[in-house]
Amino acid sequence: MTLRFNYRIENPESFNTLIKLEGFMSKSGLDKKLYELIKIRASQINGCAFCLDMHTKDLLKMGETTQRINLISVWHEANDIFTEKEKVVLELTEAVTLISNKGVPEELYQKVREFFTEKEYVDLIMAINTINSWNRMAISTGMFPECF
Repeated sequence: MTLRFNYRIENPESFNTLIKLEGFMSKSGLDKKLYELIKIRASQINGCAFCLDMHTKDLLKMGETTQRINLISVWHEANDIFTEKEKVVLELTEAVTLISNKGVPEELYQKVREFFTEKEYVDLIMAINTINSWNRMAISTGMFPECF
């Protein structure tokens, strides 16, 4: 695989815009481990090897176990490996990433609201949107692990 081009150099404003989204997320108060779970699950769905490589390493540095990281893609079947709160976040990540399939059903919204306020719900959506933007930029420009 070859990198098509470095969008960071060719269009630095696009990169800076994504960095601003990350800055917004860092100020949101969203738990950093939850955010990494979102990043990994969305990147799995989207098939972004660059982002998967980066965020699994980041989560390992935060003290996460390899078992939990390895089971993110099959969280539905992982029984007690993930908390109910984490499962809701992973389910929301799937729904928003695959929004055209069925949107965000009311039942899921109500499950999310058991753990998160309306402001936090918006923060979760912004987190999911942010990683989806990064994924789409990376995939579209041919990024792959350690391409820089």
